[in-house]
Amino acid sequence: MPHHALASAPPPAPRHPSDCYRVALVCLGNICRSPTAEVVLRRELAEAGLSGRVEVDSSGTGDWHLGRPMDPRARTELAARGYDGSAHRARQFERSWFRDYDLVVAMDRHNLADLRRMAPDRETARDRIRLFRSFDPALAGDLAAGQRGDSYGGDVPDPYHGSAAGYALAFDLVRAAARGLAAQLAALIGRPAADGSMRARAGVTGGAADDASAARSAAARSAADGGAADDGAGAARGAADGGAADDGACDGGGGNGGDGSGGDGTAPGHR
Repeated sequence: MPHHALASAPPPAPRHPSDCYRVALVCLGNICRSPTAEVVLRRELAEAGLSGRVEVDSSGTGDWHLGRPMDPRARTELAARGYDGSAHRARQFERSWFRDYDLVVAMDRHNLADLRRMAPDRETARDRIRLFRSFDPALAGDLAAGQRGDSYGGDVPDPYHGSAAGYALAFDLVRAAARGLAAQLAALIGRPAADGSMRARAGVTGGAADDASAARSAAARSAADGGAADDGAGAARGAADGGAADDGACDGGGGNGGDGSGGDGTAPGHR
């Protein structure tokens, strides 16, 4: 893989500066790596005080697992590290979704190539589709020093056909990249005001930030399944108002769930 695919570069500017910054995490089947990254990145964003300013969800390039929960081995690894992946339902990334995201992040080089082939224009392919581990500061430092990077070529290796050790490795690689991306997003869009940061930290401590994300996920699943979307949205707003940063600035979107798209091919949080 060319080194420029791993080059350290800040995330692209938001498409709509006054709106929530939206990130899509993409792997192959959306049951192992990208949902793990979704859960971990949300935690990192909450700890950075960005829960109400950045929205994260995940999907896959393939359609084998649509509507299914996370792979049990991935959920087990998350639980062992203090995370909950039970709300996840697999979806497939659709070409029309590119306009809804500020940043689309691939878990490996094959996902990256697939997404760039799907991109509607050169600007999107060049600037808005990135390899997840390009945000890992350690990997970027190796490349800057003239080293070739690690033995994984900048990928988060797919653990699906391997052992539990593969899921542990995937988690470690994901967390390092998630921390780097959260830090870069904080620098890009700015941290919230001091009182907002304090509310966000309090929410993380008390679980409110994660509860808000979970409620938004539930709202998305309810809409996709034909349930009472308004009730789900109200729950999300209530959770956000209870302590998430910026009083739930990302309400109306967010969360991964359902069988793909809510019926019309649009991503959650479609503008």
